[in-house]
Amino acid sequence: MSSGIVTVFGGSGFLGRYVVQHLAQDGWQIRVAVRHPARAAFLKPLGDIGQITPLAVPVQEPEAVAAALHGADAAVNLIGLLFEKGRQRFQAVHVDGPKVIAEQAAAAGLKGLVQVSAIGADPAAEADYARTKGAGEAAVLAAFPQATILRPSVVFGPEDGFFNRFAEMSRIAPALPLVGGGLTRFQPVYVGDVARAVALALKDPACRGKTYELGGPKAYTFKALLELLMETTGRRRALVTLPFGLARLQARFLELLPEPPLTRDQVTLLRSDNVVGEGALTLRDLGIEPTAVETIIPTYLDKYRRGGRFSQGARP
Repeated sequence: MSSGIVTVFGGSGFLGRYVVQHLAQDGWQIRVAVRHPARAAFLKPLGDIGQITPLAVPVQEPEAVAAALHGADAAVNLIGLLFEKGRQRFQAVHVDGPKVIAEQAAAAGLKGLVQVSAIGADPAAEADYARTKGAGEAAVLAAFPQATILRPSVVFGPEDGFFNRFAEMSRIAPALPLVGGGLTRFQPVYVGDVARAVALALKDPACRGKTYELGGPKAYTFKALLELLMETTGRRRALVTLPFGLARLQARFLELLPEPPLTRDQVTLLRSDNVVGEGALTLRDLGIEPTAVETIIPTYLDKYRRGGRFSQGARP
């Protein structure tokens, strides 16, 4: 598909800023559909003057979504929740919103639609997050069968909520928790690779109707990732096993916080590996060589070193 007008739902988040940047470089005119357009104003310098336009769009309202898609050639849906809070519920964000977007994209005659989901998405999953992600995929494909589904593992990059969170914890905590012994496997994928995948999926008609699972070149246990983090930041912290049952009990109280570091649903998610499935289409099928964690995280985790990013050597 040649570049035209694309509407990006949820474009102001961590992944969104990279997707918008890649699409701008590809020459798209970009409408960034978000709840609060003022919070997406920082995206404008990523493109030429007038190339990137934030819009206020409640995704559960068909009329608002239809207006955001009017005259567009393609759409990308990046909207997602890691935990439920207030009126923001998994069902509304992961299922109802994508359903409306896909239905309105079909009605508008869009040529391409990319739905960013997650590895482990399954309508029959035990965890609410994975179950609603799976139901959302099904709703999108029912309305727009030629949609491309992208399922990333844990996404890492300078603004991520994974390595940054645990690096911040390591500054003040004498120990870091290993839920279930830290044996859950992840395949972290670089945010820039995921953004490139979105851009390529829109550009190449051969991607339509396909599902891709996006992971880095290597899988790690959760314990191995925390060890890598400590090696990178030069800090030494004890790694303490937190059995699933106890983790779930603690999460029950942590959910009372405005930004809970752990929820019961996330504990359920940690019972399953988060890696690319055997036989799945991957980044390499899109022509993207996955970027290794080790080459990227030193560029943004050095600020967590004792003494700051200009300190030398590992310190306790």
